[in-house]
Amino acid sequence: MTTQLNNQFLVPGIVEHLGDSIALRHHIHAHPELAYQEHATSDLVAEKLAAWGYSVHRGLGGTGVVGTLKKGSGTRRLGLRADMDALPITEQTGLPYASKHGGTMHACGHDGHTATLLAAARTLKDLPFDGTLHLIFQPAEEGLGGARKMVEDGLFQLFPCDAIFAYHNMPGYPTGKIGTLPGAFMASSDTVIIKIAGHGGHGSMPHITVDAALVASYLVVALQSVVARNVDPRQMAVVTVGCLQAGNAPNVIAETAELRLSVRAYSPEVRAALRERITALAHAQAQAFGARAEVDYQWRYPALQNDPAMTRFAEGVVRDWLGPEGFIDNVQQLTGSEDFSFMLEHCPGCYLIIGNGEGEQGGCMVHNPRYDFNDSILPVAASYWIKLTERFLSSASLEPGEQP
Repeated sequence: MTTQLNNQFLVPGIVEHLGDSIALRHHIHAHPELAYQEHATSDLVAEKLAAWGYSVHRGLGGTGVVGTLKKGSGTRRLGLRADMDALPITEQTGLPYASKHGGTMHACGHDGHTATLLAAARTLKDLPFDGTLHLIFQPAEEGLGGARKMVEDGLFQLFPCDAIFAYHNMPGYPTGKIGTLPGAFMASSDTVIIKIAGHGGHGSMPHITVDAALVASYLVVALQSVVARNVDPRQMAVVTVGCLQAGNAPNVIAETAELRLSVRAYSPEVRAALRERITALAHAQAQAFGARAEVDYQWRYPALQNDPAMTRFAEGVVRDWLGPEGFIDNVQQLTGSEDFSFMLEHCPGCYLIIGNGEGEQGGCMVHNPRYDFNDSILPVAASYWIKLTERFLSSASLEPGEQP
């Protein structure tokens, strides 16, 4: 699905201002900011929202912005969220609007997510709906838990929502097609740092040492048994040893070693079991060689759990608007993680993906120095936010908690 073939589906206001929206996206792309440093982006978002008549609140999560617009007498409250931060990657796209900040780029499309929600905001200010709309612009999605920080700072106490929605562009799926799943849609993500303390010495006299590199190597192998033998094969689990550091010379036996792990699961029960087993293995393996292990198990992002009712609602909006061909029927669970999961722990909602394209037209995967958000999906995504808002906030007779 491309916007060229489906302009009849797009909201007129989005089409009218599309050039401005794309230019705004390119500006944000050229001026990326890392997690909790999104000061210029936050200023830009707040300025636009205020100019369009939204009540603007700043400071949640440090650089977060919430724009609120209330119309009619309806009591329903809807939240839409976009992320703003970039990644510490040197851009290699060669685009005319490539990053002007060396070593930093929008390699995940958050520039597009922000521009999309702003495009929807610009049009929604002139459209009728009945209720309260909260537009949430979040910092620090890339590994530093900006969503959790906004929640801890009182997001849902200050801006109560009956439902909340967000999307991510997804390379490898057809441009503009939308998909989602109920329940666990994305995995939890935890980081484990294991330090091994042995007894170093000369490489020619291993018998009077406790080789931390050897202990770490055995532990890498032992950790592979966790998924293979401790997790129900019908469940998903990932244990990745992404880093192993030990020693710095060929004739020196390492005194210490460090392993850094990424651990993922869909089920909270599996997630807890992984922590228990990994911790036990590290201590047991070290003890077997006469070494000691120190385990720093960092409980990070929970699995992203889409509310079934809100997922049916989100899918229904797609199918009624674009027809069955607009929805991705074969969308798969994702083993990546997303801190929107923290918001979904406090408010029912749904996280969706929108195809960024395939092959040379938007198919480069995120977190790659040659990635770019596909501008063709911006009007589709913005139009979707408007369709979803109009339906969710369509009737003053519905009470909070009722299904839209």
